[in-house]
Amino acid sequence: MTGYLPRTVRADARDNRARILDAARTVFGEEGLSAPMRAVARHADLAPATLYRHFPTKQALIAQTFAEQRRACHAAVRDALAQSDPWYGFQGLIEQICELHAHSRGFGDAFMTAFPDSMDFTADRERTVRAVAEVARRAQETGELRPGFIVDDLILMLTAHQGLQHAPRPARLRDSRRFAAYVIDAFRS
Repeated sequence: MTGYLPRTVRADARDNRARILDAARTVFGEEGLSAPMRAVARHADLAPATLYRHFPTKQALIAQTFAEQRRACHAAVRDALAQSDPWYGFQGLIEQICELHAHSRGFGDAFMTAFPDSMDFTADRERTVRAVAEVARRAQETGELRPGFIVDDLILMLTAHQGLQHAPRPARLRDSRRFAAYVIDAFRS
C-alpha cells in the first residue's frame, strides 16, 4: 500500500487546543500581548510543553487566538462597503471596530503590531487597511467625511481607544461607545 491513512486528532488533543485558545483569549484580552506564554498555559491548567506542542511560537498562538475577531473585522469592513449610504457605512465601521477592540485588549494590540514571522497576519491587516481606505474614499465623495481624513487618522483613533482597556469591562464597553460617537463627530465634515 503506497498511501497513508488520514491522521485523526485525539479528543484530548482537541480539548487541550480549545482550552489553550480560550485561555489565550482571556489572558491576552485582559493583559495584552505582553502576557507570557506561561500565563496562558497556567490559565488553561496545562503544562507549558502542551501549549508549545500546539503553538510553537507566540505569533502562531496570537494568530489563532484572534482569528474570530479578524473574521468579525472583515465582516464589518464588508458591511461598510456594501452600504448604499457610504457615510452610514463608515460610521458603522467605526462603531464595530471600537466594539471589537473594547472586548479584547489583545486584539487591538495584535491588529496594530506587525509580526515579521507571520506574513499572513501582516498581509491580512494591509488588505483590511486598503478596504477601510475605500470605505473612507466613498464617504468623502458624499461630503459627509471631512476632506482631510486619511486612514492614519483611524490608526490614531485606535491607538487612543486602547487607553480605555484599563477600565473594568462594563465601563470599557460603555466608554467605547461614547468614544466612537465622539470620533464620528470629529470625522464628520
